[in-house]
Amino acid sequence: MFRQIRDDISSVFDRDPAARSALEVLFCYPGLHAVWFHRVAHWCWTHGLYFIGRLISHLGRFLTGIEIHPGARIGKRFFIDHGMGVVIGETAEIGDDVTLYHGVTLGGVTWDKVKRHPTLEDKVVVGSGAKVLGPFTVGRGARIGSNSVVVKEVPPNATVVGIPGKVVMAPESAREGRPDLEHGRLPDPSATAIACLFDQLRALEQKYEALAAEHEQLKQRVVDGTTKS
Repeated sequence: MFRQIRDDISSVFDRDPAARSALEVLFCYPGLHAVWFHRVAHWCWTHGLYFIGRLISHLGRFLTGIEIHPGARIGKRFFIDHGMGVVIGETAEIGDDVTLYHGVTLGGVTWDKVKRHPTLEDKVVVGSGAKVLGPFTVGRGARIGSNSVVVKEVPPNATVVGIPGKVVMAPESAREGRPDLEHGRLPDPSATAIACLFDQLRALEQKYEALAAEHEQLKQRVVDGTTKS
């Protein structure tokens, strides 16, 4: 247990440059507290103490602003940065070394008592405000941009942005070490689409100019032929 707590604190230093000391992390990081509340609640849930598990989960939500259902399964070194407004549903599964930012929802799209929440494999990073909805898998090392809405499977190491989420960077080999948090470098699909429209417009203008020039040449030939006759 103490090794796990030590790993949790170490993961904060690895992923948050604002962390100054172990004491600060221990007392001032609600994302870390939410994970610890969840571990106790999850133990109760898996041992049939459903009401106590939900009560502990509710207390954790009240104190941290982060709602994690006690039935969710979470791996090692899970880090929630800032954390306010994060919601993780009952059948969600989260691998090791996953990072979530504030406002993230791992939600379901059905009321049936089945697997209805997403599975996040190891080293996934989900940006602030993103919604991942449905019982599909987000592959290892994938990144989801801020405020994206993802409703279908994400390949390993892919980058997804937009509403609905689309893969904007092709999967590449997994990168070891710290997760890539440079969301500002993600491509803008709207800007890309507008750029394509401008390219098509320029091509149409060139075709129009060529046709206009050809038309003028034909017109001049007709005038010349009429004059000679």
